[in-house]
Amino acid sequence: MKLGEINKLVIDRFTPPGAFLKDSIGNEVLLPRKYLLEEYQLEQEIDVFVFKDSEQRIVSTTEKPHLLLEEFKYLKVTQIQPIGAFVDWGLDKNLLVPYSEQLYKLEEDESYLIALKHDKKTDRLYGSMKIKNLLEPCTEDLTGEKVNLLICEYNDLGISVIVNKKFEGLIFNSNIISDINHGDEIDGYIEKVREDGKLDVRLEPITFEKYDLAIDKVISELKKDGKLFLTDKSSPEDINSALGMSKKTFKQSIGKLYKWRKIKLHKEYIELIDKVTSGDKT
Repeated sequence: MKLGEINKLVIDRFTPPGAFLKDSIGNEVLLPRKYLLEEYQLEQEIDVFVFKDSEQRIVSTTEKPHLLLEEFKYLKVTQIQPIGAFVDWGLDKNLLVPYSEQLYKLEEDESYLIALKHDKKTDRLYGSMKIKNLLEPCTEDLTGEKVNLLICEYNDLGISVIVNKKFEGLIFNSNIISDINHGDEIDGYIEKVREDGKLDVRLEPITFEKYDLAIDKVISELKKDGKLFLTDKSSPEDINSALGMSKKTFKQSIGKLYKWRKIKLHKEYIELIDKVTSGDKT
């Protein structure tokens, strides 16, 4: 079983303190009596969150915390102690954010972006403001796509955001069209994927005339005989000669058409979806 995550465990036996649950290899954990439901039966599989209680014993709960392992969310500080700050993460026992994991001084009753991490040496869960290592550069073409945004902090350029829970993004000041606050989770749209993998984000849908024209060009060529002998592996010269566009624009265009289920991709060509027959095994 895994600390900090939802585990599917089987009820092995009932005792005065609660029910003991087992995983597939025989590891046991207590589900305290206060979480037991009348309909629970022996050998029943249930979903529980596994963590450590105030005495550092591994226990489980049917309650779901505000975040799971390596996720992040804005959490409110409930108490400042000599060992660090405690934040409300949705369970009876508050989560400790040690001073070593704070980027700056925290204040009670204020909310901060906190990640749930696991210290393998001590086998303890803890909160951390250091989330950079949980994010990754975007290598996908998300241009124009609708995405999930977690609003973070204002800076001189605009508002930093986390996109789809894994990418760094920025809404420039000129694109802020409504009141938004840190901790808000809203929809947004990708304007640009930068070379470093970070994202420029807008709050309203984006129309890219260049790509609209490129898509129209690809569709026009496909309608001639249903096939176009170009793929994302074709050379820039072949693509430019056939369509008069760059390879990047071509790849973005067929990517959109594929997502829209307008085309089928083959090894050596692309095909209009309405031209594809059920007997085609390519």
